Amino acid sequence: MNTLRRVLHAAMAACLALMATLVFVNVVLRYGFGSGIAASEELSRLLFVWMVFIGATAAYPAGEHMAFTSLAERLRGRPGALAAWTVFIRLLVLLAAVLVAWGAWQQVLVGLGSRSVVLGYPTALLPLPALLCSGAIAAFALHELITRRPLHLGHALEAE
Repeated sequence: MNTLRRVLHAAMAACLALMATLVFVNVVLRYGFGSGIAASEELSRLLFVWMVFIGATAAYPAGEHMAFTSLAERLRGRPGALAAWTVFIRLLVLLAAVLVAWGAWQQVLVGLGSRSVVLGYPTALLPLPALLCSGAIAAFALHELITRRPLHLGHALEAE
């Protein structure tokens, strides 16, 4: 799991570095020389979408997604109720991941037939990270459900 986390963090860092470089160079070219790189904006937008979904994928196994632990914290003394609540939460995560994946898949299919304006890449590359992210989160949630991993209640002291 640590290797996956490092790979995902490196991919996010690469996206961010490339985005920042593209935007910086484009700003310097526009204000300094009166011209710019047309592909800079389009590529930055694509990289931003990928970076967000890579981050969401990395956040789930680390327990860093938004968590509603107030009720779960109150159930800590009742193991049966907490176990049932945990299963319910994991099933909701699976349902949400399947719905996002279904919608993203439909957008990928629509995007296969069209190309971006400047770079000409298939516009299916924009919804593709949502599909991959939801598939990964569904796999993580299913694994947690099967292995009966308890909820991470480490953020119970934070405002929710």
